[in-house]
Amino acid sequence: MAYPVFRPLCMALSTLALSCAMLTTLTLSAHAAPERQQVIVDMDIGDDIDDSFALALLLQSPEIEIVGVTTAWGDTALRARLVERMLRETGHSGIPVATGIATTGNPQPFTQARYAQRGQPAPALPAVDFLLDQIRRQPGKITLLALGPLTNVGAAIERDAATFGKLKQVVMMGGSVRSGYRKSQYVPARPADKEYNIASEVKGAQRLFTSGVPIVMMPVDSTQIRLDEVERNALLGHGSPVTDALALMYHQWINAYQPWSSNMPSLFDVVPVAWLLDPTVCPTTPLRIAVTDDGYTREIAGKPNAAVCLASNQPRFFEIFMGRLLADKP
Repeated sequence: MAYPVFRPLCMALSTLALSCAMLTTLTLSAHAAPERQQVIVDMDIGDDIDDSFALALLLQSPEIEIVGVTTAWGDTALRARLVERMLRETGHSGIPVATGIATTGNPQPFTQARYAQRGQPAPALPAVDFLLDQIRRQPGKITLLALGPLTNVGAAIERDAATFGKLKQVVMMGGSVRSGYRKSQYVPARPADKEYNIASEVKGAQRLFTSGVPIVMMPVDSTQIRLDEVERNALLGHGSPVTDALALMYHQWINAYQPWSSNMPSLFDVVPVAWLLDPTVCPTTPLRIAVTDDGYTREIAGKPNAAVCLASNQPRFFEIFMGRLLADKP
């Protein structure tokens, strides 16, 4: 039996205990890990080497959950085998791989074909089906990271524009807005060029830029960041599963006959990944972009339809890129 004189004290202590419990819960919530970004990667991995470095950075970034990888352009089945092998050998075999729409007439050599041929055939999972299904499951949550010609993207919009419109955003490497390709930062910039990803699949690009989906665009203006010898040797000699995979693919790429041969790869496709991790890597400007029938991305007057990065913060880029890839654990 509780004596009446002690009841107020007991009630006060109970209230204090409850308050402490609530404060503890609020404190834990405030320090809870932020929600991981849900990302589907659509890429033409296997020709140029920058796609492989982009996938490596994604795998080393715990802030990002890779919902799946879809392959685009050319021999998409062989690209899927490349992705399967890289994921399996780096401990990420649970990530789904979907095969995109195959195309013919691709003039670029598949430089990393020998690496890909030792991968396992991907399940019969069409990329467009996979993309639309995942958007339906998580409306407003998924970022589509578009790193190749926009064949799958255009087909998804054509099939179900309403579902595609429920993407959180599309973050892409593609286009050339105010300057074009150049060999180094020490030569004058060329005028805007027809960039490879856009010019390869003009209709898909036109559908994307008129879709109404939020677009973050990284054109060649801001993505021609080259991997110099010091950084390259540090990465390829590091000896982790991810950097070992990069070393194999890099040497196949450099040994292949291809028109962009260079011992210093340009990390075009890595810049959008770094932007996902830290937007200060590539500050954006709202612009209205129109895709012409001959493959140019023109800046025109009107309501902006894309946030466009025109210049990148290269020191910050390399802080992220090198720090992540040289870490033994993501």
